[in-house]
Amino acid sequence: MSPPISAPLALGVAEAAAPATLPAHVAIIMDGNGRWASARMLPRIAGHRAGAQAVRRTVEAALRHGVGWLTLYAFSSENWRRPATEITDLTGLLRHYLKSEIDAFVANGVRLRVIGERDRFSRDIQDELLQAERRTIANTKLNLTVALSYGGRAEIAAAARRVAAAAVEGRLDPAAIDEESFASALFTAGMPDPDLIVRTSGERRLSNFLLWQAAYAEFIFLDVLWPDFGPLHFAEAMAEYARRERRFGARPG
Repeated sequence: MSPPISAPLALGVAEAAAPATLPAHVAIIMDGNGRWASARMLPRIAGHRAGAQAVRRTVEAALRHGVGWLTLYAFSSENWRRPATEITDLTGLLRHYLKSEIDAFVANGVRLRVIGERDRFSRDIQDELLQAERRTIANTKLNLTVALSYGGRAEIAAAARRVAAAAVEGRLDPAAIDEESFASALFTAGMPDPDLIVRTSGERRLSNFLLWQAAYAEFIFLDVLWPDFGPLHFAEAMAEYARRERRFGARPG
């Protein structure tokens, strides 16, 4: 992982200029760490460490392009099924990442949010996540959301339980439940839906990511493995998005 920095990130133009039409919210399914490591005959944790460096490059690229919202799928609810040793490595890397990057987030106006079932993590990691969120809460240049222990179906089910409880308790008229009120019960309440979802590694599926929020997102699937993802890939995705015509179900005009 890159060493921590205390000064603002260098935001010079290191790749293609941002297109005129930018997505307000980019979400990325970061896939391919394990295959990257296997191809180099390295342990899986080496792939995860290289993937953490790609996260830094992606945050820098989002800042450079002026993207306001970036959501990264870092750890799914299904990932808890992985071997205990890999879970320990991943949580240790998460702890290190928070400590090493938080000063850079503060210096560069990055606000960190975490969505998912964070109570499945140990208490010390939960505390560190909360502290990082609090330290960056006033930042407005980039809203960085990290999905940890996250699953789209579980999110929707939890929202349904919250809405049902409010109706049973008389705080919500069932007849008044609409898409907007339901969305306010999701982990992503207050966030715009993603305009663009990018998945690396060549796979072409959502893998239980932002199922509700992705209703009208554009999709780009890249063959690059996540640890190799860099500013040029980000710029190419922005350029491809700018070429898309978004109609949201309406007929072309």
